[in-house]
Amino acid sequence: MTNPKKIDALYPPIKPYETGYLLAGDGQRIYWEQSGNPEGKPVVFLHGGPGGGTSPWQRQLFDPERYRIVLLDQRGCGRSTPHASDPDADLRFNTTWHLVADIELLRRNLGIACWQVVGGSWGSALALAYAQTHPESVAELVLRGIFTLRRHELEWFYEGGASAIFPDLWEEFIRPIPVLERSRMIEAYHRRLSDPDPAVHGPAAMAWTTWEASTLTLRPDRRLVRTMTDAATATAFARIENHYFMHGGWFEEGQLIANAGRLRGIPAVIVQGRYDVCTPIMTAWDLHRAWPEAELVIVDDAGHSATEPGIAAALVAATDRFAAS
Repeated sequence: MTNPKKIDALYPPIKPYETGYLLAGDGQRIYWEQSGNPEGKPVVFLHGGPGGGTSPWQRQLFDPERYRIVLLDQRGCGRSTPHASDPDADLRFNTTWHLVADIELLRRNLGIACWQVVGGSWGSALALAYAQTHPESVAELVLRGIFTLRRHELEWFYEGGASAIFPDLWEEFIRPIPVLERSRMIEAYHRRLSDPDPAVHGPAAMAWTTWEASTLTLRPDRRLVRTMTDAATATAFARIENHYFMHGGWFEEGQLIANAGRLRGIPAVIVQGRYDVCTPIMTAWDLHRAWPEAELVIVDDAGHSATEPGIAAALVAATDRFAAS
């Protein structure tokens, strides 16, 4: 375990050389893009949330001369359609296992035999689920801010645990919920986020997303909060995330850590901020104990966000190391 040097490690911004839509069934059109070197090592980046969508800076985690970089917007968010911000959004066909199938279908459609899989936060859970289902398709794993949707992980952040650190922000999070419903915040928010009336789901989505955006970084980042709380972005993010949490990600309790043995033989790096409030280090530690072959990098002066300098440096160090393998 090491503490990477705090540097601006990201590669310069680049633009995609190809974009498209994957027709995934169930009426779903999944946006995807490729950037970097078309002849380079394939890597797929899995964004967080669920419901967060991709961002251009995520391409910068990879050497564009050595990587063929694939990004996709998961069902219902980003540029994928139908979008979960629609008042009558139907999330029945938006589950972990639909996403796992989408990723594998995209790999085959792009003619990629095997690729590196990189994911942070919810993206780490999706990467683990995908790799445990299709280990033959995964060359390496680079994971950040480990999140596996165990009940105590959800209760920590959404049912009051993290209020011990952010009591001021927590007060704003619970404000839309009547006092008698606050013992089950995820369920209370679900009732409001599922309501087709924008006057009901809009304020709930904004409060839900603001709570998360305000706690992602070690120090407050108002620009990040503004970016995440655009009305359509916040609604899709909150609805999809809450939908997944209501169902425990469609995992058996503790499934992703219990099945870590399926990952043996896949080279991996786990990057974790010491002061990550959204996905506390306890989960990364549990995963590392179950899967000791994976290198655990603890960044002592970082929270959750991949854009924090120490986290970015560790992620780029991992992708640089795997670029030649």
